[in-house]
Amino acid sequence: MAIEVVNLAQKFSAFTDRWSPKIAGELNDSYLRLVKLQGEFVWHQHETEDELFLVVKGQLTIKLRDRDLALSEGEFVIIPRGVEHCPVAKEEAQVILLEPKTTLNTGDAVSERTVSDPQRI
Repeated sequence: MAIEVVNLAQKFSAFTDRWSPKIAGELNDSYLRLVKLQGEFVWHQHETEDELFLVVKGQLTIKLRDRDLALSEGEFVIIPRGVEHCPVAKEEAQVILLEPKTTLNTGDAVSERTVSDPQRI
């Protein structure tokens, strides 16, 4: 296994599509995924997986059924398994996701936005 330094700016500049997580690394049984977000995603939950959102650039709101969580650059939140949520970004945001390899980006809300075989970058 090769050990390499990863430059996040270079990785984020390698793609333009939104709401389509890219695998940038592996850690034990988890993927470190990079994603660009803009607009509103779908309400969903992950029955068996916790999910970490770390904002690298921009701002992100995670809507929960009882409140909204506002994240700025350098901030993260962990959404526990089973908690329904909906990510929203008014302007483009660059986000790192840390989640088990089995995690579907749309959780229990499988749709045309579901990425079942994420690209590696």
